[in-house]
Amino acid sequence: MNIYIVEDDFNIVAILEKIITDKELGDVIGRADNGIKALKEIKLLQPDIVLVDLLMPGKDGISLVREAKVINRDIQYIMISQVSSKDMIAKAYQSGVEYYISKPIDAIEVQTVVNKVSEKIEISRKLCKIQSVFSDDNSNRENDDKNYIQKVYRVMQRIGIMGEAGSHDILDIVKYLIGTNQTMADFTVRGICSIFADNPKTLEQRIRRTANIGMINLANLGIEDYMNEIFTEYSNGLYNFEQLKTEMDFIRGKSRKRGKVNIKKFIDGLVYYGTL
Repeated sequence: MNIYIVEDDFNIVAILEKIITDKELGDVIGRADNGIKALKEIKLLQPDIVLVDLLMPGKDGISLVREAKVINRDIQYIMISQVSSKDMIAKAYQSGVEYYISKPIDAIEVQTVVNKVSEKIEISRKLCKIQSVFSDDNSNRENDDKNYIQKVYRVMQRIGIMGEAGSHDILDIVKYLIGTNQTMADFTVRGICSIFADNPKTLEQRIRRTANIGMINLANLGIEDYMNEIFTEYSNGLYNFEQLKTEMDFIRGKSRKRGKVNIKKFIDGLVYYGTL
């Protein structure tokens, strides 16, 4: 992986470079001590991963990520900061940050997070070639299907929806999408439901209720601990973080609005996790 570091503390840059080198996490292809310079070089170098400090002179990390995401949405960002403000961390996730590393820098945390993001990048690249995974051998195909569904099943268990009425409907749709090398971009929600039921409206309602329960469960986890592993893993992958935060505010009694679930994003997210 090609890694770019944006950090105004030279000592931290040195520590990060040593960890990346020692743990063979990738190649550091550039570094900047301010957001303005970083944005220009990110456009030029197109790294795979950017480690970016939250607070910097010229342009803060959140602004940098937000602007850089417009240029290339495939670049993954890891925020580095000692700031513990939940609102600030929420803004970082909303801007497009994938994970958060706290200061002082811990080598094991850096290695774990960078490896996770690297795995996500590799899987994303393989998704466009997913048809090659499926051979003409029916037995291999069945084994592949089982592996994919087991992974999706685990994700649904972790967000607390596996026992809900629509859970098996969701599994059927995910299996169909993976097996036919398609995504929800190829369908309307009602359209794909019509493949599995004579009454697609009822099926869609079941799926929406189930996905919504998952959002509520994640929102409660986020209220308890913004750095909860399940919350950070799935808040962006399955849901829109802004909507998830709206749900959190509703649960806290700060808002009368509830968060809304994008079913297409939710199902495509499960397809992605199934192919990890």
